[in-house]
Amino acid sequence: MTLTLYGEPPSPAADDRPTVQVTAVNWPVGDGPAGPPKPPAGGPGGGTSSARRRRLLVVGGVTTAVLAAAVGTGVYAYRGDVPRGTTVLGTEVGGRSKTEAAGELRAELDRRSGTLNSPLRVVVGENTADIDPADVGLTVDVDATVAAAADADAPAVSRLVGSRSVEPVVTVDPDRLDAALKKVLGKQGRKMTMPAISWKGTTPRPRHPEPSLTLDKQRSVEAVRAGWLAGQPVTVPLVEKHPATTAEEVDQMVDQLARPAVAKPVTLRTDEGSVRIPPAAIAKSLRFTSDKAGKLTAKVDVKRLRNAMGGKLASVEVSPRNARMAVTANKPKVVDRGRPGQQLDTGTLGKDLLAVLPKADGRTVSVDLKPVQPEVTPEKIAELGIKEKVSTFTTNFTGGLGSPRSKNIVQIAKDVDGTVVLPGETFSLNGHTGERSYAQGYHDAPVIMDGKLVPGVGGGTSQFTTTLFNATYYAGLEDVEHKPHSYWFSRYPAVIESTIFWPHLDFKFRNNTKYGVLIDTSYTGNSITVSIWSTKIYDSVKTEYGPRRDITKPKTVYLEPGPSCIPANGIDGFAQDAFRVIKKDGKVVKREKFSWRYDAEPRFICGRNPNS
Repeated sequence: MTLTLYGEPPSPAADDRPTVQVTAVNWPVGDGPAGPPKPPAGGPGGGTSSARRRRLLVVGGVTTAVLAAAVGTGVYAYRGDVPRGTTVLGTEVGGRSKTEAAGELRAELDRRSGTLNSPLRVVVGENTADIDPADVGLTVDVDATVAAAADADAPAVSRLVGSRSVEPVVTVDPDRLDAALKKVLGKQGRKMTMPAISWKGTTPRPRHPEPSLTLDKQRSVEAVRAGWLAGQPVTVPLVEKHPATTAEEVDQMVDQLARPAVAKPVTLRTDEGSVRIPPAAIAKSLRFTSDKAGKLTAKVDVKRLRNAMGGKLASVEVSPRNARMAVTANKPKVVDRGRPGQQLDTGTLGKDLLAVLPKADGRTVSVDLKPVQPEVTPEKIAELGIKEKVSTFTTNFTGGLGSPRSKNIVQIAKDVDGTVVLPGETFSLNGHTGERSYAQGYHDAPVIMDGKLVPGVGGGTSQFTTTLFNATYYAGLEDVEHKPHSYWFSRYPAVIESTIFWPHLDFKFRNNTKYGVLIDTSYTGNSITVSIWSTKIYDSVKTEYGPRRDITKPKTVYLEPGPSCIPANGIDGFAQDAFRVIKKDGKVVKREKFSWRYDAEPRFICGRNPNS
């Protein structure tokens, strides 16, 4: 007969701790394995020694004596929240409530405070340093540690006779630790070399990736957590991080995309005709870039492609023309309503081009033309508040309107006259006029090249640039880009002037007001004037100069006589500061400093040095 009993330790009804299951087993003694057990002589309810049977109690493999202890001492085994025999940092916390265990653990941490608060020595590569545990948030989370101890796996019997050690829960601020370790790392680290493919003309140049040598934030945290309580120096591992694209993949991209891309032209086919994209334009627009993980990808930059094509797209495109204004009878009026245009639909052009570039044949892409409206329309102008003259500036020139230099000044003035700059928009003089060449009506005139005057197409346009710069300067508009001349010329105000040279030197300003800006130009036989029309928002804009300093005298330089030699009398060099002072409502609201140093222009003589 088998009997199952359940012994329960005395506890409240709500106690959900597990009970001890007890099983009584009848084990025959002396009857041999072949015979079934015989009933006792005294009947079912009795037992005698003649039955020669012993009753053994088994509790999960524990003998009757242990069972008695388990049943009799259940309260002892399950006393407290933390299983008996549990230690943290060598301190007994078992058999206690969580609050009591936390108190014991805090007392132990206080006893160890001298060690725990001492600087922690860390080894990073070949460098060693001490860091303050408090600076990186190193601490033992007592409540989390006690909770872990309470949840420790402790079977019933283990609670009586077993023991277990629970590791403390150590916390650290990963970001603060990483910053501290990077200081220790110093120059030992190595940044990742990203894969790239650049161009020299139409020749692709690969750059192979290199792994970084750096700290891994998570591994640093693990190393410091493990080593801090031991009170021993902690070696923080350095790891190599490799870019996502390998050197082999870079070479493959060169062989399978970059070189084939520039092997032949690509044809753009439209309803208005076809245009060939030469390899040089393809190279300028095919860009290879890496993301933060070092994954190299290719794309066609359509904006770069358009710039590289120059005027070649004019055979199939019609550029929109903005509405233009002019000042008539001292009032700004719309004189050209502009017109819409049609341009290549660039929505999928880059993707379509990239698909044919690896091919040796079939290098044709069909592109739709879509209507494009002008940015500035008469309706838009009516909302811009262009109603009054805000500033004006004039510079003088010699030679009359018949000289090549004067013709260039007049030509660029005509190109810019009537331009409307919208609020927030940046105006680029190079971007507006494009390259100033013979085809655009410009002539050869002296320009400064390598420190001396030489003939060059478009000479004189710097005088218009200076005039425009001053007009926008005194209108209080934002200066974005300008560069004064290397030599000072008396026809320009010192410091507050600007040169220009296609395509490297530009003049840019931003309309930093909520109103539109109209650029109005005019000229006489010996002067050029630029006026800015808008809505006036400042009381005044003036310039205050600092004294000239560091004055240098010109040297005498003899040049080879000939048509390209232009003599010069020489000009002193100096440095100077200029301050733009802007007032509004009677108060100074802005004071901007402009500084420049002029070189001394040599005295150029076309001829041989008589003393040589």
